[in-house]
Amino acid sequence: MSNTDTVDIWQGLISTDERYYQCYLPLLDEAEQAHADSIKNPAVHRRYVEVHGRTRLLLADYLRENPATVRIGKGEHGKPYLIDYPQLAFNLSHSGPYLVVALGWNCQLGIDIEICKDRPSLTDLVHKCLADEEAAYWHALPEAMKTREFYRFWTRKEAFVKATGRGLGLGLSRCVINPVHPVAFLSLPEEYGPVSAWRVRDIDLGQDRCAALVANNKDLTHIRIRDLAV
Repeated sequence: MSNTDTVDIWQGLISTDERYYQCYLPLLDEAEQAHADSIKNPAVHRRYVEVHGRTRLLLADYLRENPATVRIGKGEHGKPYLIDYPQLAFNLSHSGPYLVVALGWNCQLGIDIEICKDRPSLTDLVHKCLADEEAAYWHALPEAMKTREFYRFWTRKEAFVKATGRGLGLGLSRCVINPVHPVAFLSLPEEYGPVSAWRVRDIDLGQDRCAALVANNKDLTHIRIRDLAV
């Protein structure tokens, strides 16, 4: 697969099964194994090993490489990239038992998934994370829609800051989604170019979760959703 107009999104469930853990652990490189060893919570440790092992298997399939020898580097702010194949962009996200991995050629991309759960502090988060235009739209929504729509805004914005490599340090309120046309931005920090350069796509993976993809690929016309094998 090397279509520049297509992004593949792989979805799956995280098992944290001990049998699979023993298969994934040897695939991790030295830095990943060191990070895994630093995680003291056993469940979080197994989750990290499985997520990164499965991501390596997926990348190896695209690259026709050995998953254990795929070289993954980190950008200035920690975003992973392929040292030997920088033209293949990838990004992953997980929430609860759900895992998603996005892959696309010759672009920057980010993906985010969140379980849509009620939060007592939702209004506080709206004022912290949404721009004025977005917050005004959100406050006008019926109460029954507010939780899910908050997560829609959140995942779109999180996917963007991940695509840039800056993460949450960029500030979610600085990237403004058009509330009435949510596949487009109203404004972005000027260092990331015009809003027309970026594509926003909501990904339908189930009623209990929200997911979004953002890519600086003006030719993006196809998103293929595939099931990720254990």
